[in-house]
Amino acid sequence: MITTSGYTFGTRMTGSIDDVRPSVEAALRAEGFGVLTVIDVQATMKAKLGVDRPPFVILGACNPPLAHRALEADPSVGALLPCNVVLREDGIETVVEAMDPLAVLGIVHEPAIASVAEEARARLVRVIDGLATIR
Repeated sequence: MITTSGYTFGTRMTGSIDDVRPSVEAALRAEGFGVLTVIDVQATMKAKLGVDRPPFVILGACNPPLAHRALEADPSVGALLPCNVVLREDGIETVVEAMDPLAVLGIVHEPAIASVAEEARARLVRVIDGLATIR
């Protein structure tokens, strides 16, 4: 099942972040995305604020050809890259949510950026659709 928030779309998978992350990264690779950054939100909140929270990781996913097209059209769009994919544990499941490139890049009023956002969204939807079948 795919869920949406208006600025993300995602699914739930059975297992911990460690269990599902390889499948998420493989699905991203299949759509031309690599993971540039990994932010361990749980560890950061504990270290900086002393706050305990369930496991939560942000993957900064990049499709180099799409990023190149966007940056060629408007170098300032780099502030909106990469595409974030969140993995957060919720009980025995992990929620996997991708940012919606149309929502994020929609603030840029440039036709070339809109075309990149549409392609990035289509690729990320295929990632989430594929993961939804694994559960």
